[in-house]
Amino acid sequence: MIPAMKEKYDSVAVPALTREFSYTNRHQVPRLEKVVLNFGLGEAVQNPKVIEKAVEQMTAIAGQKPVVTRARKSISNFKLRENMPIGCTVTLRRAHMFEFLERFVSIALPRVRDFRGVSPKGFDGRGNYTVGVKEQIIFPEIEYDTVDKIRGMNVTIVTTAQNDEEGRALLRELGMPFRK
Repeated sequence: MIPAMKEKYDSVAVPALTREFSYTNRHQVPRLEKVVLNFGLGEAVQNPKVIEKAVEQMTAIAGQKPVVTRARKSISNFKLRENMPIGCTVTLRRAHMFEFLERFVSIALPRVRDFRGVSPKGFDGRGNYTVGVKEQIIFPEIEYDTVDKIRGMNVTIVTTAQNDEEGRALLRELGMPFRK
């Protein structure tokens, strides 16, 4: 089964971007490469059980088990030792990526309090977009009663766009609600 966002990309976004940027070849049109979700868990230094709960929640959100990230070096001011678990991350590609983006854009983002659109300033200069989510409870897969602590996460959308203008146009065509 083909995800709805993938069909939207093929039928709506590709023709619109081809017209807007005057591409001569379909392969010049920017496309999505991957989506990376990241939980940074600084409180895991004092309480290692936090990692288990975060992994469980991210598995529910992404539909794929995340990798636990570890500290590369020791920092005494933060009571951090080398190789201690300090977060978790998951990379979504192909169908999983499109399914997650569909849920993120149409279900999760509208559940954010006082939502007026995502900031158009989250681009990195190469067409990739990062948005921070302050609460993981905006995802319907997370049951509010089982949440021990509200945590934020980063969602990075990596594209093949050459610049921010192309990346912004691609995400706009896919339904990303940017602020004016």
